[in-house]
Amino acid sequence: MAREPDEGAAYVFDLVDDDAAEPGVLRGAARAGGTDGQEPADGRPGADGTDPGGAGAWAGGPAPSGGQVVTWRRAAPVLALLAVALGTGLAVDGARDAARMERMRDVPGGVADLSAPLDETWSWQGKVDLGEGMTDVAVLGGDLVFESEGELVALDPATGEESWTVDLGGGPECGPTVSPVWDDPRTPALVCLQGRGRETEVVVVRPGGATSAPRLLPAADAARYGQPHTGPDGTVLRARRVGPVLPLGEDVRCDESGDCDGQIVDGRDLVLRAEDAVTGEERWSVTVPFRSTEAAQCTSTFSAAWGSSENRIHLRGQFATEAFGARVRADLVNVEGCGVQAAVTSSGVLLGSRLEPGSSVVGRLDSGGYLGMTWDDVTRTLLYDADGATTGEVRGYVITPKSTDEAGPATLLAIDETGRRLSAHEADGTARWDIALQSGGQEFLAQVGETAVITTGAGTVRGLDLATGEERWTWDGSDPDVTAEGGYFGTAYVVQSFTDGEVVLLLAEGNGSVARGMVALDAGTGEVVWDEAGGGPGTTLDPHDGDVVRQGVTGDLVAVDGHLMEVGSVGVRGLG
Repeated sequence: MAREPDEGAAYVFDLVDDDAAEPGVLRGAARAGGTDGQEPADGRPGADGTDPGGAGAWAGGPAPSGGQVVTWRRAAPVLALLAVALGTGLAVDGARDAARMERMRDVPGGVADLSAPLDETWSWQGKVDLGEGMTDVAVLGGDLVFESEGELVALDPATGEESWTVDLGGGPECGPTVSPVWDDPRTPALVCLQGRGRETEVVVVRPGGATSAPRLLPAADAARYGQPHTGPDGTVLRARRVGPVLPLGEDVRCDESGDCDGQIVDGRDLVLRAEDAVTGEERWSVTVPFRSTEAAQCTSTFSAAWGSSENRIHLRGQFATEAFGARVRADLVNVEGCGVQAAVTSSGVLLGSRLEPGSSVVGRLDSGGYLGMTWDDVTRTLLYDADGATTGEVRGYVITPKSTDEAGPATLLAIDETGRRLSAHEADGTARWDIALQSGGQEFLAQVGETAVITTGAGTVRGLDLATGEERWTWDGSDPDVTAEGGYFGTAYVVQSFTDGEVVLLLAEGNGSVARGMVALDAGTGEVVWDEAGGGPGTTLDPHDGDVVRQGVTGDLVAVDGHLMEVGSVGVRGLG
């Protein structure tokens, strides 16, 4: 009879005979790898001259002193049972791995398997339009989606085949699309503006390439509500300054180059409006109040017409008190301009309107809430729930994991550089632990199982116990192999990280090289599972010529449905 062990324990088998008095039966327990039965006194079966493999070996004869007897006939089923049970153990481990891989497909940014070095599995060649980072992409209905020379292209992450394409009109701009290095690219819909000017049209693209009929945007709405901009959740955003134009204070002075100093005390508020892209009906409208701000905050601004991309800031270097712009994500709109700075959720909840302009930022949390950081006098972070209500405040600035297996409650790490402390908190701000801050430049690379993986500016990666903050392991990647063309850290830094629930993959760049280095660490022990140094050939990605090892990773990585992909300006390829 086999008793199923706890996870990680040995399989135990109880061998019980039907007749306790019958000779030649082994009683007791046997464990994989050996038995508790004793051998003859000299340690050799058949030392009395009998054939160890013959029918008479220990069969019905006297058992060795203190031993028990067993026949090969009776032992054969036991050995067969052992073989089956050991196979069952492997099957259980395989089932657990399969379940973990399947679960990681549903985790945002999760990868099914990182246990072996990456190879190219497929490639797609074509232009990927540039954004704020190397590329702007979206994840829509399980496909990787991006703009490419007047088309919206969707790729199947498993095969690289085009799932669908949508032809766009002249001067198209679709959003929200983001750099996967900085933001979560998942979105329920993409809004595309085309034919900019008096004949601007809008379409909404949803999973599977389902596209709404084009709607012509009334020219009068631009004067009434402001210029159109792609918005979240199938909306078109518009914004404009409201109120009387006020003169600048006498203490504001600007030189011929446009550099200004002094304090701008009064200015005009900003009204932000979201309308349904298909019907044109208003979804919500909020007013971002003007607050006193330094004149220097009004010299380098967004382009007056929102900018040509929701993810790029155009710095003019001129004094512009009316200019503003926005960064749009799937669930948050950040607006910024002279005297105005705030964030609005996709449902129209205003956040951060009381934070100091120019020294604050509002971001999203993977747990469903938001955070607002300010660093005017004392660095602190306000925490909001999904409805925008304040739930807590943390001293220092908060960092969230670049990747997670979502196996436990969300963890926030707060860095108080003034007090030299590193603390962990629940999503609502409840303190969990507090330890000394070893160095600056901390990055929260991953939350996997019961481990928080962090790194410092000095290039050391540490695994901390999520419950206590106790250090479990360290890995020092600051000294690259002198025989290699590059390394991991030191002058490099971690750009992205991914996990499969057991392994943490770190993508680092630096050392003046184009190709990025990769190292895969066991999240539980910190041991190197595999690695590939950076500093490879300084060529751009050509999906039809070269593999990961020879070319190196030169683009950004993105994970969709458990599949890892590299996105560059001239193509996309699958890695696995």
